[in-house]
Amino acid sequence: MNVNIFGSKTEMGSAASELGSSRLQDALTANGSAAIIVATGASQFEMLESLRQRDLPWPQITGFHLDEYIGLPISHDASFRKYLWQRFVSQLPLPLKEFHFLDGEGDAGFECSRVGALIERQSIDVAFVGIGENGHLAFNDPPADFETNEPYLVVDLDEACRQQQLGEGWFPNFDSVPNQAISMSIRQIMASKTIICTVPDTRKSEAVKNSLKGEVTPAVPASILQTHPDCHFFFDQEAASLL
Repeated sequence: MNVNIFGSKTEMGSAASELGSSRLQDALTANGSAAIIVATGASQFEMLESLRQRDLPWPQITGFHLDEYIGLPISHDASFRKYLWQRFVSQLPLPLKEFHFLDGEGDAGFECSRVGALIERQSIDVAFVGIGENGHLAFNDPPADFETNEPYLVVDLDEACRQQQLGEGWFPNFDSVPNQAISMSIRQIMASKTIICTVPDTRKSEAVKNSLKGEVTPAVPASILQTHPDCHFFFDQEAASLL
């Protein structure tokens, strides 16, 4: 577990993308291809802006979507498919080999099986993730399922998670925040060779402290990252203020 603390979000995002791109370059040199997992949300703004500017052979890289709301149209400002297209996929200088978006508008169980079958055939070199205000990892809210081997799950979103989405400005009111989502499972995330976890803001400081300094427990889903052999945390000073 490697912890890095920066004075600004821009520095944090740049350093996270630099390490992630270095790991990707190593994988590309060794294998001729690479695969990534990409998260969304306000915590990833600076990291993704920096990552998309890295000099990488993007047509040799496959991407996987971490999580998505169920029942939310892609036209909605909170849609993670829309977010990833606008902020990352469409902004790359060359297209990715493939990017596997999660579609939450149809049969969610089928979508979990469809993308799950794709990721089971792929070794993930770098997962870019964050930590939620309730300690969630992807949309695995507490208590998270640490045991399932299914790559993707249909999950219920707890009140704290939904309040975070409202507080970040993605929705006009609490009742409009979806109750369910498709999420990559804890074990699938942990199967990644390298994990780059980027977390800014004071509002995440309690979750950061519990995830890094507390016991490993499903009550704090991101605490599982303590056990990963190559996990790197990137915080601004506000997020790290309770460490």
